[in-house]
Amino acid sequence: MRLDDVLAGYVPGSRGRDGLALAVLLAGQAHARLTVATVQPPARSTPGPARAEESAWRAYLREQADATLAQARDLIAEHAGPAAESAGATRGEVEYLAHSHRGSGRGLVELARRRGADVVVIGSAPGGGRGRISVGSTADQLLHSSSVPVLLAPRGYGDGPPAAIDRLTVAYRRGPGCDAAVTDAARTAATLGVPLRLVTLVISSGRRARIEEEMLVRLRDQAAADLHAAVRGRRPARRAGGRPVEVEVLEGRNVAQALGTTSWLPGEMIICASSDTGPLRRVFLGDTSIKIVRASTCPVMILTREP
Repeated sequence: MRLDDVLAGYVPGSRGRDGLALAVLLAGQAHARLTVATVQPPARSTPGPARAEESAWRAYLREQADATLAQARDLIAEHAGPAAESAGATRGEVEYLAHSHRGSGRGLVELARRRGADVVVIGSAPGGGRGRISVGSTADQLLHSSSVPVLLAPRGYGDGPPAAIDRLTVAYRRGPGCDAAVTDAARTAATLGVPLRLVTLVISSGRRARIEEEMLVRLRDQAAADLHAAVRGRRPARRAGGRPVEVEVLEGRNVAQALGTTSWLPGEMIICASSDTGPLRRVFLGDTSIKIVRASTCPVMILTREP
């Protein structure tokens, strides 16, 4: 995938700060353009005497947009540091704009399509645990209709973001969608200059019946074979960021427990493929991916489904 144009959806508060910190970090490391956007409700045109109220409403929306984007500009200038300089933020090269749409997620989808963005970045919805990702209405709209990859930041990410993106980890399950995701991730890792890791999750019941143990052994062996085949069969994936690709099988009674059996770098990012049942060239979150999103303690990117 390309990383020439990063679109950050911004709203006042911690959610906007988290997504903005991640967008600045990604744009800086990829030497990409950065656009910061806020999505507002549309100002409906009303005939007759109500036009005076409509004018006041439009003025209020403009004031709100200006204040929101000024806050984003201040955050980038004051807190982003070297990453902001790499992205051109301190030289005024970041673009700030307001977009009107009834749905914030659908508005970002529309804006990404119009501007040719390569990825949309947002923060976690409020109410989730610190260090985790909560999927709200904005993320839900993006994760079921975006024509470009969607990157989600955990809650609190903007309070102490890492100095750089350290590694990309692909959640791999054998199939055309994940094979394409491995190739995309390898190219992205090369762009960012970071290593690539492929992991497969094996979920066990925890019971010790002999037949279940035998089945679990076969699952482990098949998962390991699939991972090594994915690396051997894809030349771009053999080395990423100048380093050999790592492979690992993660096992647990559920997705969260499996993810907890390995180490995660401070600047780690997880990459998931879209469900094979979703529409082509769109993001569509499957059951396993949504569990990974909710259990992850680092940013998660969902790729579009490729043919």
